Amino acid sequence: MLARVFSGATVGLESVPIEVEVDVSSSGLPSLTIVGLPDKAIEEAKERVRSAIKNSGLDFPDRRITVNLSPADLPKTGPSFDLPIAIGILLGWEQVRADLKDALLLGELSLDGSLRHTNGVLAMAMLAKEKGFKRIFLPAVNAKEASVVQGVEIYPVSSLLDLFKHLNGVEAIPQAQTLDFAQIQTKVDAEFDFSDIAGQEQTKRAMTIVAAGGHNIFLRGVPGAGKTMIARALPGILPDLTEEEALEVTKIYSITGNLPAGDSIIKFRPFRAPHHTVSRIGLIGGGSHPMPGEISLAHRGVLFLDEFPEFPRHVLEALRQPMEDGFVSISRAAGTLIFPAKFILVAASNPCPCGFYGSPDKKCTCLPGQIERYRKRISGPILDRIDLHLEVPAVRVEKLTNMDKSKEKSSNEIKEEVQKARNIQTKRFKRTKITCNAEMSTKDVKEFCSLSQECTNLLRQAVTTFQLSARSYYRLIKVARTIADLAGEEDINASHIAEALQYKPKETE
Repeated sequence: MLARVFSGATVGLESVPIEVEVDVSSSGLPSLTIVGLPDKAIEEAKERVRSAIKNSGLDFPDRRITVNLSPADLPKTGPSFDLPIAIGILLGWEQVRADLKDALLLGELSLDGSLRHTNGVLAMAMLAKEKGFKRIFLPAVNAKEASVVQGVEIYPVSSLLDLFKHLNGVEAIPQAQTLDFAQIQTKVDAEFDFSDIAGQEQTKRAMTIVAAGGHNIFLRGVPGAGKTMIARALPGILPDLTEEEALEVTKIYSITGNLPAGDSIIKFRPFRAPHHTVSRIGLIGGGSHPMPGEISLAHRGVLFLDEFPEFPRHVLEALRQPMEDGFVSISRAAGTLIFPAKFILVAASNPCPCGFYGSPDKKCTCLPGQIERYRKRISGPILDRIDLHLEVPAVRVEKLTNMDKSKEKSSNEIKEEVQKARNIQTKRFKRTKITCNAEMSTKDVKEFCSLSQECTNLLRQAVTTFQLSARSYYRLIKVARTIADLAGEEDINASHIAEALQYKPKETE
């Protein structure tokens, strides 16, 4: 007998419906064949499904079974087809009598018939809603993850036997409650609070601008100046994710298997800090079955690259297009996949190989040629895509010993300032897809950043004096726009331009 059930497959970050056809034939020798471009994990489903059915106390057909995953020209990966294959076999063997035309099934089976945690459940739930499926049966451990999608009945399945009983009307599986985004409590504090950082007033100011406008920043300073601590404190002052942004981030983490088990949705901005030995694929994404890299895992959050010059040159150069466009294109023979990558880049570096060039306390032991080669590991085009460049000085011992935390602004206080600036930007860009000043294109800068004659004269002088590129010119205006937003000013004035000029690369002086 022929049976049909529906499941789904992920291609990059998108999901497509898959029709699982199962033919249980009385002719031919007993066998189980899976066709439709399955990968090794799906091929191995034969033994998982056979054992799960038998260990659940059900009969496995002693027949010739053919399973087709349609469309047949789309490669399928992962173990999430175990459950629909098992149910398809039980339908074809007439042990289950149910109409599943409006249902989507997915889940990896254990040998005892229980269902394991499966990646990409949120994407599947969104697919079910998009394609008009009324029900989705999935592993119970993934129920919270799917419950943020409204308009689909979610049934958390603990085991194959439980689903067998539900479909045959013996014992119903309780439907999971959908969750409202506003009611989901997810509180994750940043690793450091800004009130814990002694001194570094200019650096804190720069990070406030970064958070308010979504700008990239390059921190250069001697070892122990606090670059890493400041970078790790940044998530604590970033505005909360909107519902749309949270779903984007959660979808990426769900598909890549980085969503913590039992969590429903990510409501905090990601912070990713890959080591400088990361490969190009690890940072950008790709592989034989392309998956998102660190820049996509940092989407809507922070990508911290410590020891910036130590990253391989070809790895850093691959950042150019994502930093400019907010997405990365992975091209393969089978097609091109697009992964989102709108992140705040925080890069940190020592001033020289030994780390003490320009230090008032320790003598630098590097030769001029060594310092030049060290700095040239970072290309001009990459530096040109970074909005703020800052020298982080060593903290004086007086600041450390006489620090009064009550006089330092906390992360929550700075976050309020940042949120006010972001609210101004949300209002400004309400008719566009732009979320912050850093995302403005050249055309948008001309539209939203009107400049007085005084500002124009100052910019003209800066371009001539510091030989700024066209890209640096427009990035300078975007930073000035953010500074004006933090001040609550409707128009950019000369003082905002002057402050933005303080953050230009020092090499151009």
